Amino acid sequence: MKLALNWFEIPTENFERAKGFYENLFNFKMQVLINEASFKMGLLSSEKSAAGAIVWHPDFYKPSSAEGVLIYFDGNPDLIEVLNRVESAGGKILIRKRQISEDFGYMAVFTDSEGNRLALHSKT
Repeated sequence: MKLALNWFEIPTENFERAKGFYENLFNFKMQVLINEASFKMGLLSSEKSAAGAIVWHPDFYKPSSAEGVLIYFDGNPDLIEVLNRVESAGGKILIRKRQISEDFGYMAVFTDSEGNRLALHSKT
């Protein structure tokens, strides 16, 4: 079995607010793939491909800050550069940058503008 992330979706309550949060956090312009009355999707892209999206649907997606899967975004070369933008973009820092181990690097946990709990990882 190939162990790799294929796709993820981050729920939103307010699509435009979440779009602004991620655009400010990662300094990019989000491509809105679907913008319908009952479903919205904006791609979270890297130079190589889209790995996931923010999504809105009134009955299917609900943000969560307490339970469930924790998604780690790539914060290399140093996650502090991204973490320093969390609060100004509308999020909240839950766990400041801390070392996981010498071999595995560093992590931090935050909530986005919608209340989803997410994380950053970097080698330094």
